Amino acid sequence: MQTGTLISLALYFLLMIAIGLYAWRKSTGNSEEYMLGGRQLSPAVAALSAGASDMSGWLLLGLPGALYATGLVEAWIGIGLFVGALANWIVVAPRLREQTESYGNSLTIPEFLANRFPDQATALRVTSAIIIVLFFSVYTAAGLVGGGKLFVSSFASLFDITSISDYMLGIYITGGVVVAYTMFGGFLAVSLTDFVQGCIMVVALVLMPAVILYDDGGWTAASTTLTAIDPEYLSLTKGLTFLGFVSAVTWGLGYFGQPHIIVRFMALRSVKDVPTARNIGMIWMGIALLGAIGVGILGRAYVEQNGMQLDDAETIFILLANLLFHPLITGFLLAALLAAIMSTISSQLLVASSSLTEDFYRLFLRKGASEREMVTVGRLCVLAVAIIAAVIAADPESEVLGLVSNAWAGFGAAFGPLIILALTWKRMTGAGAVAGLVTGAGVVALWIAIGWSSSLYEIVPGFAAAMAAIIGVSLLTSRD
Repeated sequence: MQTGTLISLALYFLLMIAIGLYAWRKSTGNSEEYMLGGRQLSPAVAALSAGASDMSGWLLLGLPGALYATGLVEAWIGIGLFVGALANWIVVAPRLREQTESYGNSLTIPEFLANRFPDQATALRVTSAIIIVLFFSVYTAAGLVGGGKLFVSSFASLFDITSISDYMLGIYITGGVVVAYTMFGGFLAVSLTDFVQGCIMVVALVLMPAVILYDDGGWTAASTTLTAIDPEYLSLTKGLTFLGFVSAVTWGLGYFGQPHIIVRFMALRSVKDVPTARNIGMIWMGIALLGAIGVGILGRAYVEQNGMQLDDAETIFILLANLLFHPLITGFLLAALLAAIMSTISSQLLVASSSLTEDFYRLFLRKGASEREMVTVGRLCVLAVAIIAAVIAADPESEVLGLVSNAWAGFGAAFGPLIILALTWKRMTGAGAVAGLVTGAGVVALWIAIGWSSSLYEIVPGFAAAMAAIIGVSLLTSRD
């Protein structure tokens, strides 16, 4: 790798750490500031922070890789996600911002559920916190896998590794930088870095497809190459079954239950800012998804036209970054990939840490803990979850899309129906809430364990079962 690439990456890492230090100096040292930024996020920061923390390395690794390998039919996942994200901004965002403040100024999703259903407060806090920590450990591991793959593909030649693998060193470097700024800067650092990272990601996703088209003869040449590979490569219905279609588009259901995304709604300055944030966020997401689709499809055309071999489809973005650009730009593009990975990891670490701190430590161990003590414990929990995730990510054969899909389904099924009904249905009860949590997470875990995910995405039965459990148990236990 050339010096210019290293300079770009070094500047990126320094910028992230500088933002963390800025947030640390600005912090007042209380729990609300550390976990929600004092509920003072601007619409632009909240929108791009939600988008960047949502997309992760999946946007630049998993989705382009799936499109590269299979064709345009994989774009249904992106379409489903776009519709789901829009519905999330419309249905959940304004209500969650208002109700989390009105119900005891709740700082975490488990705390909001406990305040909303006080008769089941302890059960809801503990159950939801366990689910958050377990699934976020897997989700964070997916991000670290992306960091490891990036290092193996682009950085390994710079180092003489003897005691650990190139892949694990990539995990340590990625995780180390994220942990540093998340531990000290808290929610404000995570949100500000996400905003910057979101800007970097969308620029990279516009730039790369444009350069491929310019360098490789335009769309006509690309489409000719792709249809020669497979006449149905550019078809949205190639080999698509009904269950396959449902599995793809129902990824959008997951948005309602992703704690690291919906926590951004809680941190907005006011409910009045929601429409502006929604418009910014959806424009960003639309451009980013189209760019990722372009990288996968056009990247396949470029590889075929140049007689190249790509062993891992999920590294197509990395391959193109190294081949098509000046080293300084290559560094910027690899920084965009790191931005996608790190923005999600930091958000997940913070939410998992918040749950451990508020819903275990304060609840069972130190009810009278000071604000300073809670912030310190929160920082230690960030480190602990990161270590667990690194252990899970240790297998270099792990697939980013597979790990993300499992965690996404777990959260979507466990929390999605629960959040929607808690915000919109007055007859919902605490017993119904507990039943929904356990049922959603349990069905997803069982579906994965049995191996039925290849036929129907586990979020579908999990979401439906959780919704039915909440409604059924609530009607049986409601006093109205």
